Amino acid sequence: MLNTPAAPASITVPPAARHAEGVSNDKFRAVMSRLAAGVVLVTAVEPPLDPDDPGAPAGEDVGMTATAFLSVSLDPPLVLVSLRTGSRMDELLEEQPLWAVSVLSESQRHIAGRFSMKGRLSDRLLFADIPFRRGEYTGAPLVGGALATLECRTEQRVESGDHTLVIGRVMTAAVPSAEGGPLTYFRGRYRQLG
Repeated sequence: MLNTPAAPASITVPPAARHAEGVSNDKFRAVMSRLAAGVVLVTAVEPPLDPDDPGAPAGEDVGMTATAFLSVSLDPPLVLVSLRTGSRMDELLEEQPLWAVSVLSESQRHIAGRFSMKGRLSDRLLFADIPFRRGEYTGAPLVGGALATLECRTEQRVESGDHTLVIGRVMTAAVPSAEGGPLTYFRGRYRQLG
């Protein structure tokens, strides 16, 4: 019996812009843009670099606009936010289990835009002229004028495709402002109902 090298296996690679099932990224994005979504600001406090050094800089507030946010369960009260894997918020919430959500009103489009821009400034500057109070449970910023606020503790993280689904137990909930309608995201733009 001769030792002959095996024939190389045939490898089929789908085009980069197509999913294995044949739906292109552009088509999927176009279809999902037809689904109106509420807009929230997810916030957390980054811990100090050296908690044992009283002279070390304090932790920084971090914020991120999200449209993939939903209620998961009433008993216990659970919510879910989808974060791009490897984003600053994803990495922070991997270490920091406490975070907050402000449901933005239609008049807070500028806040949503500010915290969603690419190549943005430091979060410290982004929070500079936005009225907020600190959550009693998380210490995270809760935006003034938001339609509703929640403070959460991470219960579970699920890696899914290019995102991480973070499921949080709601520790506090409030409806500080009953005025105005929600800010929504539809067909790639922030919009108002009506």
